Amino acid sequence: MAPRILVVEDNEKNLVLMRDVLSYFGYEVLEARDGLECIDMAVEHCPGLILMDIQMPVMSGVDAMKNLRMRAETREIKILAVTSLAMHGDRERLIGEGFDDYIQKPIDLVELPDIVKKHLRV
Repeated sequence: MAPRILVVEDNEKNLVLMRDVLSYFGYEVLEARDGLECIDMAVEHCPGLILMDIQMPVMSGVDAMKNLRMRAETREIKILAVTSLAMHGDRERLIGEGFDDYIQKPIDLVELPDIVKKHLRV
């Protein structure tokens, strides 16, 4: 069974890009377009990893991550922040808030599979 990854992204182009790259590398990809949908999908499907956009409608990625961390059934899922925020200290701030790692947009398609593999191994 292929590892399951939930991609949470409101930008259709970014969503399709990540889905296609991850599918190519053999992962089962689930999709959500906002934080609220992410929570429902994570509880229902318990993915091994979540790639979470930070700025989304309905519920932000930070709020969704905090909600997932409070639930026993989703607390241990690895969650990576995916964001175009590029200010000094953003990586440290997001990891400090509870994300397991940080991926900056535009997404490096060569690096993405390695980052995913690293976090699924843990």
